[in-house]
This record gives sequence, C-alpha cells and structure tokens, in this order.
Amino acid sequence: MWALKKQGYETIIINNNPETVSTDFDIADKLYFEPLTSEDVENIVNMEKPYGVIVQFGGQTAIKLTKALTEMGVRILGTEEKDMDRAEDRELFALSLNNCEIPMPSGETVFTLEEALKVANKLEYPVLVRPSYVLGGQGMAIAYNDNEITQLINEINKIAQEHPILVDKYMYGREVEVDAICDGENILIPGIMEHLERAGVHSGDSISVYPTQTIYEKYKSQIVDYTERIAKELNIIGVLNIQFIICKEKLYIIEVNPRSSRTVPYISKVTNLPVIDIATRVILGEKLKDMEYGTGILEESKYIAIKVPVFSFEKIKNAETSLGPEMKSTGEVLGIAKTFSDAVLKGFIGSGINIPTDGNVLVTVRDKDKPEVLDLIKKLANKNFKIWATKGTAKFLEENGVETKVLHKLHEGEDSIIKNIQSGNITFIINTPTRGKDSDRDGFKIRRIATECKIPVFTSIDTAYALYNAIVNGKTEEELDIIDITKI
Repeated sequence: MWALKKQGYETIIINNNPETVSTDFDIADKLYFEPLTSEDVENIVNMEKPYGVIVQFGGQTAIKLTKALTEMGVRILGTEEKDMDRAEDRELFALSLNNCEIPMPSGETVFTLEEALKVANKLEYPVLVRPSYVLGGQGMAIAYNDNEITQLINEINKIAQEHPILVDKYMYGREVEVDAICDGENILIPGIMEHLERAGVHSGDSISVYPTQTIYEKYKSQIVDYTERIAKELNIIGVLNIQFIICKEKLYIIEVNPRSSRTVPYISKVTNLPVIDIATRVILGEKLKDMEYGTGILEESKYIAIKVPVFSFEKIKNAETSLGPEMKSTGEVLGIAKTFSDAVLKGFIGSGINIPTDGNVLVTVRDKDKPEVLDLIKKLANKNFKIWATKGTAKFLEENGVETKVLHKLHEGEDSIIKNIQSGNITFIINTPTRGKDSDRDGFKIRRIATECKIPVFTSIDTAYALYNAIVNGKTEEELDIIDITKI
C-alpha cells in the first residue's frame, strides 16, 4: 500500500481478517472487510472499477481468485493469470520445468483413486500426494502403502477437483528455499534459506536458517540459475517463492509459488532489502536494473538468522501435533545473532520453549529412525539427562550402550507414560510418528496429552538436534547479545 501510494495511486484493501495490523484505517484509502470469495470481490470490483488488482501479496487465498478476476475482466497487475496457472497446476508446472531442463521429483498427474494407486506402485512407496491450488499444503501427505493412498485420495475428492493431483516419488533430502523478484528480464534474490528439517515437513513449519550453513557453493550457483530460468519461463513480474531439494547430490525444484510467501518479512528484515516495495515497483512496470539494488543474489549477511515456527496445538482439541507436508504453525519468531548457536538459542526462547539443562527425556521412535536418533540420545545422556523410552526403543538403546528406563504406554501401571507426563516428570519428548493419522494410535494420544500438559514434543529428529545445540550453548537469555535489526 505504501509503495503504491508513493507512485500516486489510490489504494483499496479487501481483507477478510479484521484482526490483522494491515487493517489499520490509514493503511489504504479504502478498506473493505469482506469474505475473499469471487462473489464478494465482484461486488466491490463493480462498484470501484479499479485500474487493476494485485494478488501476489494476499497468499494462496488471493491467488485462487485470479481466474475469477480475469473472467470479470479485471486486469491482474504483475504475473498474469495464465502464468500463475502454469505454476499452480501440477501438470502444466511439470511441462514448464521440462522446458527449462530443470529436474523435479518423478511423478504423474491423476484424478481418480485407480490412477493414483497405479502411479504410486510404479514409482514405489513412499510417495507424496499433492493437490493443486491448495492453501498451506492442505490435503498434501506422504503415503507408504495402498491403504494410505486410498484414504488420501478419498479425502481430497470430497471437494470437487478442477485440477489434477500429482503423485510424486518422495525424496528425503535437504530442503532449500528462495524468495525472488523478477521483472521479466532480470532477477533479484535477497538470500538463500536452508530448512533445518529435511524434506517432508512443510516450509511454514520448518526452522529456516539464513545464510545457509551446510549448502555447497555449487548448489547455490545452481539455485540462482534455476531461479532465473523458471522465473523467465513463467513470465513472472513481481515476486515468487521457490522450494528446492538436494537429494543424492542433485538439485531439484519441488514447487514454485507465484506470490509472496511468509518468509518475505523474514528475509527482508535480515537482509535490509525492501522486497515488497521493490516487487510492487516491478509490478507497476519498473525494471530492476533502473533501481539502486542491483540484480542477481545479494551478498550474504554476516549475521545468522533463524526463523522458528510457533504452534497453537493446545488450543485446538484433538489436533495432530506431528509435523508433515501440511502446514500447522500459526506464527513464527526470529532469532538473530553472530553465531548459529546463539541464533538457534534465541529462536527457541522466542518461541516459548524453555531450554533445559537436565531432566528426563522420553524417546519413542519408529524402527527406521532408531539408528539415526542413537547419537543424539548418547549426547543427551552425557549431558546429565535421564533417558526413558517405550519398550521397543528402550531395547534398541540398551543394546547400544545407553542406560534406559522403560515406560509403559499410556495407562499401564505406575510407570505409565500418561502418569509421568501429567506429573511433570518428563522434560521433553522425542517421538517420530508411525504412519497414518489415526487418533486411536498410542503415539497420537501421547503427543496430545504432552501438548495439553505443555511438555515439548519433537516429531523431527532434526528439530531435536537443534534443541541439543541450544542446550550445549549453555547461555542464559541475559547473556545473549542484542542485535539492532536496523543496523544489520
């Protein structure tokens, strides 16, 4: 709004959320509190007759209105509706990547359950099921067998599908993300962000790190190259967000969002680059080369910035607390420091997680995760933490030299998990869920009870390692340096 006003435009906001700061009465010349549906928006369009509409800064909800707006005869400023569709429609997106010679995970588009089962078995499990035009990864999930495919497709098809569903081979690797601005000729990338959790956790629920800590220069160069290729192929005018994955030493693009993402405020703050202002000027026709910011990728900041998600699970009855492809966070905090360790510590403190120095750690992980979690558990044991575990996990840990106390699941006797959680005897829990979302499973019940008792539960081993990093740091909140964000 501010960028548009500087250019002399009268501005109008349509906002369906009167609680947000963007609804301050003086932000825009006119403000409508209306549902963001095509019918309600059309009423406003007919009355206001705008020069054009910008949808890039309204998230997925606004992007979903582009087709209806175009059919109303409204000018979409910036990236056009047909190009947004090429990014959002999984089949068209695959063709666009193919045109750019950019690899993506193997997959096929389907509409029916029969097609989905055929493709999943051809690709071999696990597979990632991804509907088009979804908000926050809704309906997106990893399937490990035919039963889970059946459950997922039936759930997706409860809502009429105008667009195909993509069934991808699930790739387990390091996820990387960029926000970029494109004017049709050049790109500007504030920075490359690395997700702490490996692929399979939605980017909105991942701990995000800038600058990257483990990504080799060759991949960074490829990321810039792929970003420029796909931005030009999709005729992006304005801002876009791209998700990458590095798997078996190869870089793939997972998805391109032709809009601003929730990492834009984060990357803007930590690079001092006014991303939205620049993108708005580009949408109105300015070229990047004519601005003072340059093109390509900015020089990396000397500070480390960590974005840590915040959740509201305790307020939502029976919500599944484990992390996956569908986004569940309701906000995020930012930790900035000169070192990675201090930034992680600040992020955890900001998100409301107290950093323990000792206590009892409950470990209950699926079989395939047991070897990977072993090193972390040994480190925690050496830091004066007592290790408690369910029977199968305890047997594995004991066989590998970790002294472990066995807890019985749920209500089984005095040493039951539920009694120890409710008594406050457990400091935090490391639990990687078994497959599926069945609320009758013990794991689901353990996570829910812990959440309601305000005991942290880590369902990703990578996040648990980050907590260990904060524990090792050993500093109190008062000992951390304050960073003036205006002087980064």
